[in-house]
Amino acid sequence: MKFLHNLAGFICACCLMAILLISSVEAVAYWIPGYYEREYEKYQVLDDLPSMTMEDLLTVTDEMMDYLRGDREDLHVYTTMGGEYREFFNEREIAHMEDVRGLFLAAIQIRRIAIALLILCLVFLAATKAKISLILPRAICVGMGVIFLIGAGLGALIASDFNRYFVIFHHIFFNNDLWILNPATDMLINIVPEPFFMDTAFLILAIFGASTVLVFGISLFLWRKVRKTAFTCRKK
Repeated sequence: MKFLHNLAGFICACCLMAILLISSVEAVAYWIPGYYEREYEKYQVLDDLPSMTMEDLLTVTDEMMDYLRGDREDLHVYTTMGGEYREFFNEREIAHMEDVRGLFLAAIQIRRIAIALLILCLVFLAATKAKISLILPRAICVGMGVIFLIGAGLGALIASDFNRYFVIFHHIFFNNDLWILNPATDMLINIVPEPFFMDTAFLILAIFGASTVLVFGISLFLWRKVRKTAFTCRKK
């Protein structure tokens, strides 16, 4: 039973890491006010588009993000560009974004599964009268610590040559070449250039790292407190 308790604790730690990572991605994509506008201004993306206002570009962005999250059925978005009311994305971009949407929705589903699995493990620990106050903080410290170190190593590796690993990422998650866009014909590559992806990736890692360190610190504090209490009781 002790092995099962420790395994359940480790699964809890893995689930927490998955929840924090996916939530960090969602935080950057949806929860930071003005993020896209600041990035667009930083990289002067309007200079690479036919005459278009920032307001219209942000509206297109909102509709694109709604599509990725499943709140919009399709990506046939119309706006005013160069004095003409026209569709913003072409068929190649729409086809690629359908693949991207699949990744977003899969990540959301993984988070739901992680939450459900986390709850099941906690119920199991409670039902078998495990020492949750000791097992859970310890498992989180060990499990999250190991996973965080692996993630930090991968992050450092990616940062050493972002473009190379950006390409590798696309080869892993996409089975076509629709992600290879042409700035002369495809609007998507102009509004989200490579530096935009770099900023976004590093911000996601920063939020994920900060949240992981916070949870790890709380767990370590609780673990040490429980061990100290148990040691004091044994002495008495």
